[in-house]
Amino acid sequence: MSYRNNKYKRISAEIQPELVNWQGEKFDNSGDNFTFAKFYKQHNLPEPRLARGQAFSPRIFRLNNQTSQPIMSQQFSRSEFLKLAASGASATLMGKYESILASDSKAKIALQLYTVRREIEKDLPGTLRKLEEMGLKTVETAFWPASITIQAAARHLKNAGLSVCSCHVDIPVGAKKEIMLQTADAFGCKNMIWHGWPEDKRYSTLDGTKELIDIYNESSRFAQSHDLRFGLHNHWWEYRNRVGDRFVYEWLLEGVDPAIFFEIDTYWVKVAGQEPAKIISKFGHRARFLHMKDGPARWNDSLAKDNPDPMVALGKGAQNFPSIVHAADGNIDWMIIEMDVVTGDVFKAISESITYLDQHKFARIS
Repeated sequence: MSYRNNKYKRISAEIQPELVNWQGEKFDNSGDNFTFAKFYKQHNLPEPRLARGQAFSPRIFRLNNQTSQPIMSQQFSRSEFLKLAASGASATLMGKYESILASDSKAKIALQLYTVRREIEKDLPGTLRKLEEMGLKTVETAFWPASITIQAAARHLKNAGLSVCSCHVDIPVGAKKEIMLQTADAFGCKNMIWHGWPEDKRYSTLDGTKELIDIYNESSRFAQSHDLRFGLHNHWWEYRNRVGDRFVYEWLLEGVDPAIFFEIDTYWVKVAGQEPAKIISKFGHRARFLHMKDGPARWNDSLAKDNPDPMVALGKGAQNFPSIVHAADGNIDWMIIEMDVVTGDVFKAISESITYLDQHKFARIS
């Protein structure tokens, strides 16, 4: 079997949308050599192509780790597959696909503390203790209450047994340079990420976007001069705004220093009308961090006022996380759970999200 793209290192679920030859020409799909276009597309499965003259029934393949050759582990005729679908067994099949897909993922789980900002304002040590008790080991920092210094926050984190994988910071210009250095030192963390809020109106023009690219490159040079790494976190505008003949994110990917890494917020990408898996594929190894959040993931006009729709535990909203993890292709260091707004018990939603990532083997507790 030949593949259009020989990148499938773990598993390729071969439930074809159409029987085609190597040139993309359709075969007769009548009889037992039947395919399932809607099923294939709904689940965003990989898109292999048949070798010249080949046709086959729906199958599940795994790839030999040593030879990268497909090994058929299960094969179904049209009638057998329809029976499986009717019985609900196809859901089990997809569950196996999801688990095998990411079984060798190197990504680790963290929580963006913005998720519990209200709880931190009421009881910082108690909130951190609850996070540690649910098995969490690592967090990403954001904004602290005005009464809490960076140094005090670091002590509370240490007392709770929590380490820091990354810090959201302001762009290091002027006095913000020293604040970034203090943040890195206090938390023992090298990954400094520009949080990106609020929208910079310079993103509405090409000249403005290029000006910001220059600022980001200078920020990265400053970070590197202090043995730190500088990254960019997105919201929706980078994926909605077009300047020149491209989206803003395309200018960023092309223009910023290769040393700058990207933290892709998968939820805002989807809110912007883009497909997160496709975006992650475009970024490749440049995307080292993912913000994993779930909910309706639809545009609403109150977003600019920082009033998003309530979010839910991972796996309970509109996101397709199996396709996101597959697109990451092993490049991700950290999958960071975040919920901007939650109705109900935020700690329950966090716990369920950790369980979802862990049980599906998309990421692991560090």
